[in-house]
Amino acid sequence: MKLHYGGIYKTEEDLKSAREHPEGAVAFREPGQSVFAIIANAGCLILAAGLLAVVWFLARPEPIGFFRSFVIAGIVSVLVIVPHEFLHALCFKEDVYMYFAPSKLMAFVHGTEDMSKGRFVFLSLLPNLVFGAIPFLVFLIDRDLYAAGVIGAVCLSMGFGDYINVFNALTQMPKGAKTYMYGFHSYWYKPD
Repeated sequence: MKLHYGGIYKTEEDLKSAREHPEGAVAFREPGQSVFAIIANAGCLILAAGLLAVVWFLARPEPIGFFRSFVIAGIVSVLVIVPHEFLHALCFKEDVYMYFAPSKLMAFVHGTEDMSKGRFVFLSLLPNLVFGAIPFLVFLIDRDLYAAGVIGAVCLSMGFGDYINVFNALTQMPKGAKTYMYGFHSYWYKPD
């Protein structure tokens, strides 16, 4: 994996997509980038609210302690944006570019290599497992560690755009298909 800084993302032309489409390539049925950003951000807020409610009801923390944990979780979630994307990047074997889109409240990595459905799903979920699921599970094991639950809830919700990609891959790619990114969209094809 060779990680490159792609810069500030403004339009799809900013993405490094120099490749040919394989014969029979099919674009994922997915929303355009503006609608995707709205869905991902709305889903993030809804998921965060639900998971934070779970932490609140299971831990029954003092309101001041919970609020302090929420502020810390907000800071941690901002600090893990780059490591989150770096974990995505580690799943690539070839060149991968990291972009930031402040106007859409997004950061993402983009590479054009072919990969299996399994690797694409793993790539999409890895950071959410590391920064979200593990702290949330720590909280479920020991409810006195509700700060870990709050951090896990916030970091799990940050990955909502990744969950959309996983859903698309699992529901649209047939067995044995390969996927790749082209511009802001993902495609799949059946290799010969």
